[in-house]
Amino acid sequence: MDTPVLVLFAAGLVLLGFEVVVPGAILGALGGLFLLGGVALAFAQHGVEGGLLALGVALVAVVALMYFEFRILPRTRIGKRMFLKASIDATSQPAVAVGETVMGKEARAVTALSPTGLVEIEGRRYEARCDSGFADEGARLRVVRVESFQLVVMAEVAL
Repeated sequence: MDTPVLVLFAAGLVLLGFEVVVPGAILGALGGLFLLGGVALAFAQHGVEGGLLALGVALVAVVALMYFEFRILPRTRIGKRMFLKASIDATSQPAVAVGETVMGKEARAVTALSPTGLVEIEGRRYEARCDSGFADEGARLRVVRVESFQLVVMAEVAL
């Protein structure tokens, strides 16, 4: 193989390698196009035998690069900083209440309910609406029903 084919192969492999660091598929697509360009140039300049040899070299190089990026690199000191090890299981929204589990239970207002806000029942937060109007933060409330994924609460009457 001659210099233009090797340059196209090298540029294609470098772009494919950077795809791991800079996601978005643009560098990977450009790298693939450079490799295909190198193979096409090898076919044009060296005939079928040269083109098939270039195709084989390109396939072996891509497989070797992918093996390095996904098997070897994550075990290196630099790779451990680049790859995620944990997933996030949290949600940004309060849980949806099931009527049977919260009906009649005491709730504490986490935020002021005017008339909607957040309440806490047994350590879990839920979105709620106060039918008795406004409820201050920290107010003791009672769950009276569940409507459209939202608790309906009423202020407890102090005796």
